Amino acid sequence: MKLAFRQIDPFVQKPDPVARVILVYGPDDGLMRERAKRMSQTVVPDLNDPFNAVTLDAKALVEDKARLNDEAHAQSLMGGARLIRIENADDKITPVIKDYLANPSAQNIVILQAGELGPRSTLRVLIEKAANAAPIPCYIDDERTIANIVRDTLSERGLRIAPDAAAFLAAAALGDRARVRSEIEKLITYMGEVKTVTVEDVQASSGATGLKSADDLVYACAGGQVEAALAAFDYIIGEGDGFMRPLRTLQNHFRKLHAARIRLDAGDALDVIVKSQQPPIFFKVEPAFRAQVMRWTAPQLEKILLRLATLEADCKKTGVPAEILCRQAILSISMLGAKKTRAA
Repeated sequence: MKLAFRQIDPFVQKPDPVARVILVYGPDDGLMRERAKRMSQTVVPDLNDPFNAVTLDAKALVEDKARLNDEAHAQSLMGGARLIRIENADDKITPVIKDYLANPSAQNIVILQAGELGPRSTLRVLIEKAANAAPIPCYIDDERTIANIVRDTLSERGLRIAPDAAAFLAAAALGDRARVRSEIEKLITYMGEVKTVTVEDVQASSGATGLKSADDLVYACAGGQVEAALAAFDYIIGEGDGFMRPLRTLQNHFRKLHAARIRLDAGDALDVIVKSQQPPIFFKVEPAFRAQVMRWTAPQLEKILLRLATLEADCKKTGVPAEILCRQAILSISMLGAKKTRAA
């Protein structure tokens, strides 16, 4: 069964019992693991339960094709449903899953955890078409979604966050739901008994440098500061985040610049455009955002967005040096930005 976007969160909170196999996949590893854990706990509250929870690597199913049937049809010694989690799922296990879906357990649940699977993935296609299975895609959140998560989570803990602080955290933590959760938890611990969160609190709780690097990258790149852009990229990669976080951060920034420029060309006032951004532009980078909207033309921004989309596709190919390709793109875009700065 294929779920509509609005059906995903309710399904994660309470999985449809018709789905005997659930595939959780996507480029946001943190969100994938968060959703897989939440659904797993609807079956077995304690995921370390040795009787009712089993975790296997997909490689084990390739080597022993009967393993899934054995585990999924086994009865719990303690009663209740059992959970079978398969990590690192990919197309190699498609035949095993197809055979299992022909005769699945009526009580036990199988949850597959995978990375990004393209539209042609045989495993993804199988799950989408099966009447007794469900796919849960986990794509990287945009800034508005992250800002809402920040506000909602803090509100549940009795804290209120200033709009500029939420915007700062959302822009900086873009790329991985696990990183967002980690930063929120650090922030809550840092706040103690104080109930209103400011930008300074966010910077202090994170050590500032980790979150600041994302803004450093996008504003340096679009602003033509070549060395600063490359340094920020190297810092993010050095933190172990991988290429997707800086790439998606760049895509998000140039997408906002493009939308703003389109509105400017249509006759909207720059002040109105900037103030209407959601989440709000952090006040310290607002002058840079204004300058970049004025400096770049819509056709130029369209070309950059196309290049970044092509770059993402190229980086996901097996054996491609993704970090080198990203670095080359950042160098090229920031050099073009430097030319525009000199011409302004």
